[in-house]
Amino acid sequence: MTMIRIGAWCVNPASGQISRDGETARVEVRTMRLLLCLAEHAGKVVSSDDLLNQVWSGVFVNQDSVYQAVASLRRLLGDDPKQPAYIETVPRLGYRLVATVSPWVDQSAAQTGTPLVSDSAQASLATSDTCDAQKKPSAGIRAIFMWAAGAALGLALVGAFLLHGKFPNGNHSTSAAIASPPQKSMAVLPFLDLTDTMSQEPFADGMTEELIDKLSKIPGLQVPPPTSSFSFKSKLWPRSHGNPQLTIADIAKTLGVAYVLDGSVRKSGARVRVDARLIRADNGYVVWSETYDRPFGDILMVQDDIAGEVTKALRTSIEARPDH
Repeated sequence: MTMIRIGAWCVNPASGQISRDGETARVEVRTMRLLLCLAEHAGKVVSSDDLLNQVWSGVFVNQDSVYQAVASLRRLLGDDPKQPAYIETVPRLGYRLVATVSPWVDQSAAQTGTPLVSDSAQASLATSDTCDAQKKPSAGIRAIFMWAAGAALGLALVGAFLLHGKFPNGNHSTSAAIASPPQKSMAVLPFLDLTDTMSQEPFADGMTEELIDKLSKIPGLQVPPPTSSFSFKSKLWPRSHGNPQLTIADIAKTLGVAYVLDGSVRKSGARVRVDARLIRADNGYVVWSETYDRPFGDILMVQDDIAGEVTKALRTSIEARPDH
């Protein structure tokens, strides 16, 4: 009863998954909260501050977390930021979900006449007034979204406990038999151009190549070459719904790495901001992140400077991690 339709996707907050045409993707807890928040105010602009208050309530983060979460959500949905079918960026104001939102109705159930969503819930979704993200939505839709987000968080916490808790000896020996990638291995995904005009893709690509070059020189660290990383570029930002959508775990498995480094590039006036984050592939958690602001002058010097800073930080982090 908690499943909803957003565009072509079936969103199941309780399981933390979205599905479409036979493909299923796992969504991180806060990313799911972000999607539900935008869906709750579908068609309306929601500011970054509102998203911070509703999605990261009680957590000290800045607007960079919003940018990263939106970029991650777009990748999952297969959305094109230049021609958005799901999430539209409204410069200096926030984000707007432009896809249609409705209760999910299973076709097999529809054919038998069995309703999956109660009449009261359908009425709440149909009449909910979300003209302003600051206004309190109707009790019906608020209850649906809050319950769904809470259920997703609860399942994620249980999954985290099971993942990191102690396993019985039998399960441990079974999991140990499964081949795992070297712990000191990392792929650098093409950095995303998040500038308003989407005109800094060459700079973002150069940033990616510079990072691969410097990281590959760290002794003991295995880094796939640029050709391998850039082969996933079209899959990170699909230009059509026909392209397959890959998760971080899928990419890491294909490249045989334990960690994935991704990031984005934004520009304001004469300054450029590069966000980078390191993700552990087996659980999708961010284990390191940093933001770098530089004057946008000598492009090669800026790329070399930031890549050097990122490499220095990651080298310290990697050397502190024992091999498993």
